[in-house]
Amino acid sequence: MLQAREIMTPDVITVSPQTTILDLARLLAHHKINGAPVVDEAGRLVGVVTQSDLVDRAKKFELPHVITILDAHFYLTRASTFKKNLEKMVGNQVADVMTSPAVTIGPEVTVDEIAAIMARRQVHTLPVVEGDELIGVIGKIDIIRALAQED
Repeated sequence: MLQAREIMTPDVITVSPQTTILDLARLLAHHKINGAPVVDEAGRLVGVVTQSDLVDRAKKFELPHVITILDAHFYLTRASTFKKNLEKMVGNQVADVMTSPAVTIGPEVTVDEIAAIMARRQVHTLPVVEGDELIGVIGKIDIIRALAQED
């Protein structure tokens, strides 16, 4: 079974938390990638940002649903969830929309385990780390390529 080190992209395109949303959109479109690891000034992985984060930003703003019983208001969305969604929609930088901490994998993880992690955690861009070092990234297309290679 193939491992992460065999299917990952080792030349990782990264962004910083200060990268603007416009620059991020241009970068993803130009390189035809679904997402990018977010690294700080020291090169440490601090999160992941994906096309889904940009799509979430573009969706219609929805107020939280409320039930009123005897003049008491009960919100069906947690305040923290509403706040996070609002910040994503109005944010101007990667730091405002990225997922942090990032779901990561090691280089020895097998393709079937990677697919299970992607499905279970609903992520499609997985940084590959060895210790504290970012050594690669795996996207959905890498899984598809690995499946296409199987005998």
